[in-house]
Amino acid sequence: MTQANGLPPAPPLPVAGLPTVLSALHDPVRLEMVRRMANAGAPVRCSALYDAINKSTATHHFKILREAGLIERLTIDGQTYQRLRAEAVEDAVPGLLPAVVAAANQAASD
Repeated sequence: MTQANGLPPAPPLPVAGLPTVLSALHDPVRLEMVRRMANAGAPVRCSALYDAINKSTATHHFKILREAGLIERLTIDGQTYQRLRAEAVEDAVPGLLPAVVAAANQAASD
């Protein structure tokens, strides 16, 4: 996480094992968040990652994704962003993220 207050960023958590990663991606809201981050290819403002849930529920989902090592939180110019840790996930679980995102994109276009 990048801090605006001059503190060094906290190191991101390692990508969790396959069961934890799959469990995090199993929820439709979290899968949609990951899909949007993957399609953006850059950090995304938190509010752009969800539609039909409130902020506290979104915070809960972000926490689960962070604990699984899938995302990291960034603070840029005082705004909170989420970034998909695509390279770290690819190193830990090769091929999983592209396949899941492709399937989610297909389902979203149906």
